[in-house]
Amino acid sequence: MRTIAHISDLHFGTEDPVVAENLVTALGRDRPSLVVISGDLTQRARGAQFAAARDYLCRLPVPQVVVPGNHDVPLYDVTRRFLSPLGRYGRYISEVLNPVFEDEELFVAGLNTARSLTWKNGRISCEQIDTLRGVLARAGERFKIVVTHHPFIPPPVSEGEAAIDLVGRAVEALDVLDHFKVDLLLAGHLHHGYAGDTRTHYPAAKHSIIAAQAGTAISRRRRHEPNAYNWITIADQHLSIEVRVWDGAQFKPKQTTHYTLRGEEWMVVNPEAERTVAAPPAKTPPDA
Repeated sequence: MRTIAHISDLHFGTEDPVVAENLVTALGRDRPSLVVISGDLTQRARGAQFAAARDYLCRLPVPQVVVPGNHDVPLYDVTRRFLSPLGRYGRYISEVLNPVFEDEELFVAGLNTARSLTWKNGRISCEQIDTLRGVLARAGERFKIVVTHHPFIPPPVSEGEAAIDLVGRAVEALDVLDHFKVDLLLAGHLHHGYAGDTRTHYPAAKHSIIAAQAGTAISRRRRHEPNAYNWITIADQHLSIEVRVWDGAQFKPKQTTHYTLRGEEWMVVNPEAERTVAAPPAKTPPDA
């Protein structure tokens, strides 16, 4: 069995110190097998913000998989934005922008989707897709996870809500993820937690892949949701995603979704009813 703490969008420069300290305590107590940080460590990619983020990550359990987000690229420092967009990230956090973690049960590949040519959107390059193909080829039968900052699937939305820009070249990347039977995608960016099967948005895919989004873990930029992170448990053919939400005093479980793998499909498990149902589709937003 493996446990993963999936945290995202720390946004140092806008962090809530009380929430941040409680997250350190919670993860130190629960000791996950792996901590995944899916981007936006800083608010404006300033040196002091990266230094604070670095010091904070040093207080969290290891091992860790960390990828940058669009806020980790300078916005107003135009020269640095185009000549060295992730220079400070490399100096303070890691020079490895597409990290890989593996043990006997897990194979986790991170992809940098932050780009200097866009303000907030993200993209996977053709070179990254080719590299990902080679990386996943050695994963074998282990549980496979890919981490990005930008999402592959949109959140459930009501009619009339604004469309969400998904990560660029998602369709091409999904071909590779589908071929190698990746099990789980982890991302952030939207400050909105949700999960769903990628096939609801990419119907040509043959293999079921669960995409899980994390809200902002410690930032005051909450966008109508409380601070939260995902606690993920992986055991044999079973996967559970527990959303832990800040209630003003501590992080507490709010909801848990259980999945079990049946052939090529991750099925939602209802433990109380002792039955399985197909993963519910996420509503597709209107075209941008």
